[in-house]
Amino acid sequence: MRTRIIGLAVWASVLAIVLFGVPLALAVHQYAMQAERSELERVANAVSFTVASDVYDGERIDEISGPGLIKVAVYDQHGNQLGGMGPRGESEVGEALGGGIGSGKVAGDLVVAVPVTHDDDVIGAVRASAPESAVMQRVVLVWAGMAALAALAVAAAWLVGRRQARRLALPLEDLAVAARRLGEGDFSVRTRRGGIPEIDSVGSALNGTAGRLDDLLAREQAFSADASHQLRTPLAGLRLRLEAVLERPDNELRAAIAASLVDADRLETTIDELLALARNKRAAQTAPIDLGALLAEMSPEWCARLALQGRTLELKIDSGVQNPSASTAAVRQILGVLIDNATVHGSGTVTVAVRESSDAVAIDVCDEGAGVSDPENVLFTQRADERNGHGIGLPLARRLAEADDGRLELTQRTPPVFTLLLPSAVAEDPVVEPAPDDSPRATATSEPRRRWSVGRVPTDSRAPGA
Repeated sequence: MRTRIIGLAVWASVLAIVLFGVPLALAVHQYAMQAERSELERVANAVSFTVASDVYDGERIDEISGPGLIKVAVYDQHGNQLGGMGPRGESEVGEALGGGIGSGKVAGDLVVAVPVTHDDDVIGAVRASAPESAVMQRVVLVWAGMAALAALAVAAAWLVGRRQARRLALPLEDLAVAARRLGEGDFSVRTRRGGIPEIDSVGSALNGTAGRLDDLLAREQAFSADASHQLRTPLAGLRLRLEAVLERPDNELRAAIAASLVDADRLETTIDELLALARNKRAAQTAPIDLGALLAEMSPEWCARLALQGRTLELKIDSGVQNPSASTAAVRQILGVLIDNATVHGSGTVTVAVRESSDAVAIDVCDEGAGVSDPENVLFTQRADERNGHGIGLPLARRLAEADDGRLELTQRTPPVFTLLLPSAVAEDPVVEPAPDDSPRATATSEPRRRWSVGRVPTDSRAPGA
């Protein structure tokens, strides 16, 4: 490409020089010839005034010459040469004797003849001549100068073409390299602006494509990591249930299969929710959430897991708390992460409390463990271990909270308390629906707080060993 641009610039300059230089060279030649004839005419006229009296008397003129290489000859009215150097019977002299001015070329000389007059009568003629080669020497010198300027113009065109070729080729070469790297899977590639709008627009389109592919790949990788982390818990529960059935074959298989199907449905729901969250579909799902119903739905699974460790789950919802506006799928995943952390890393009773907090709804998840020692910026930074998925849950939960205009914070280190803040939704009558049969047993109190104390779960939904 560079060679083509440089060649185009050089050929364009050569064509321009030929189109303008050749006519100009011819004009210089014509101008030089005309200037020489004018000079010969001037010299002949000057001599005619000098020798007019001698010609009138018919006297011989011995010493007569012109400046430089110009030769002068004087003739009487009959064409006889009275002095100087020149041929006899020349047509140019005849024109001068007839009262005109004769000019032409004779034997390689430029010739001009003018009449000699006395009282308006033509009494003779003066002939001036100069070699044409002398004129051509001057013309050739001018042509040489023009050729030198033309060579400089071509060289300048070559330099400008080389610079322009580099300016045009570098952005295109960068685009080619960027496209090659993008094809090899490097989505971080970005092109530099070259100052050429058309090429820069292509580079911007390529940058946008790379950014979108990078975001798509990041979402897919995040989905894979999040799904592997979030599916560990329901898969572990399903496995424990099936192992319990194998250990106690006397139990009815129908109830165990039904419970396992419920767990499988839960797995499918988790996968669908994670996929929707990874594809940024939360905005379409944002709506007021009935936290009482959501917690009651999630309780049996976590009660069973805690019961395996001899621990309990306690739910507390303040009276009059408005429903938050958020994505049900996101809140379910966030609470799942927080309760899972309390189950795995904590001890004692796990408490989930819902309360008002200014213009937001706060959900506190705490346990009776020793507390958290890691700094908060480390705690919520993803540091995934490919072998076991550690370090994914809390960063995932914070991302999901922020995506719904919420916030997830560690509000107390010992015992650990994680608080999820969600924006409130306007609700006319916040009502907490009664818990289903397989949910924790609700105990009515006269206090303004609704409270469920969870000890045991029903036999058909309890994990083995509960």
